[in-house]
Amino acid sequence: MLAGEPAAGLAGGPDSVAAPVRQFVLTGPVADYDPRVTPIRGDLADIALAGRFFAPHYVAPQNHRAAFSGAMLRKAPSGDAEAVSQLLPGEAFALLDSTGEWGWGYSLHDGYCGYALLSEIAPEGAEPTHVVQVRRALVFAEPSIKTPMIAAYPMGAQIVVDAASECGKFLSVAGGWMSVRHAVALAERTCDPVGRALQLVGAPYLWGGRGGDALDCSGLVQLVLGLAGISVPRDSDQQMAALGRVLADNESLQRGDLVFFPGHVGLMADAETLVHANAHWMQVVAEPLADVIARFPETTPQPVLARKRII
Repeated sequence: MLAGEPAAGLAGGPDSVAAPVRQFVLTGPVADYDPRVTPIRGDLADIALAGRFFAPHYVAPQNHRAAFSGAMLRKAPSGDAEAVSQLLPGEAFALLDSTGEWGWGYSLHDGYCGYALLSEIAPEGAEPTHVVQVRRALVFAEPSIKTPMIAAYPMGAQIVVDAASECGKFLSVAGGWMSVRHAVALAERTCDPVGRALQLVGAPYLWGGRGGDALDCSGLVQLVLGLAGISVPRDSDQQMAALGRVLADNESLQRGDLVFFPGHVGLMADAETLVHANAHWMQVVAEPLADVIARFPETTPQPVLARKRII
């Protein structure tokens, strides 16, 4: 049997305080886990894992949100480390540890773990009410398109709208005004995900990206299905395991179906056209599925791993 000691605040951080010792007992063998979405390191773990996994310390997460610029999540606390995902503006992050400029934790929308710059996240404030549903939403100084543009948010950014200050065709947001056509209430997310994906054609490919400014293949799928109110894991293998039903060999593809490849995923715009963010074109494109399959080397035994329908 193994026991851990819970800690209040952040491990090693200036706000850490002593906490009463509680005993957490492990029974049976420790199960395998996916480190991408299991908040545990060699030195600490989320207190929610106590009793399931051993760690020297268990930490209660502190909720933060990504700042206006968003935040990249990285494998290690360094700007040179590989990006693993991205927090879009306003998205929530559970902070477990902070050291120097970096914090370690996980995004609350999909549980993905990583390191974020502390300058790019802030203690949780007002709860977002809306999400940007166009590729880029401009914020104006006044409720008029003729006034100076003071900010811009990418598709997927979560924002706080002051309902008491709404003005006709504009929403009152932090620091300015946004068109009512550019954001939708989080509670009312219903859209055609393919239509949203097609809005992003031409957006740059970015490993780890998942917003309207730049994104990768699974980030695109997560983003547009999220705007339709569908909760989606982060990576393509996770998406293949979690989403929809497998199409039978005699079922034709249709708009909205997902096609999975080794390390890749795309969304069908129609029976023959795939919309996907890819490193071949280094952008989001809509192109014949047959062309995508043909680019795989002959040594790939099965380019298409699965065809799935979720909507």
